[in-house]
Amino acid sequence: MKKGYRDLLDEANAVVEVVSPGEAATLLDDDDTIFVDLRDPREVEREGRIPGARHCPRGMLEFWIDPESPYHKPFFASGRNFVFFCAGGWRSALAAKTAKYMGLEPVRHILGGFTAWRDAGLPTEPGDGRN
Repeated sequence: MKKGYRDLLDEANAVVEVVSPGEAATLLDDDDTIFVDLRDPREVEREGRIPGARHCPRGMLEFWIDPESPYHKPFFASGRNFVFFCAGGWRSALAAKTAKYMGLEPVRHILGGFTAWRDAGLPTEPGDGRN
């Protein structure tokens, strides 16, 4: 194997701003910032969510960002700031790097993801409890 996942994560974290859950929480009420939840829908249902976060399953990110895609989501063309997160901070690191390379700026991701956010006692909303 030429590169393992740790190499990819190190590369992503070298080019994307990484913020702690506490730092990210200061942006929660900022109208110029959009939180993007990359987790699988089952994770969101089971674990809950960050209030106001937009859900974008990781597998759709590139298609939702690109305005030429039939799946484009206008919030990605809003010119706002983006904070990505997943369950543990791995998918969000890779996703934020991809988003940055696609021209989305500025992008950050939460160190430790939703798990670290929740463990820090920061605001969450319950999922529907399924799965």
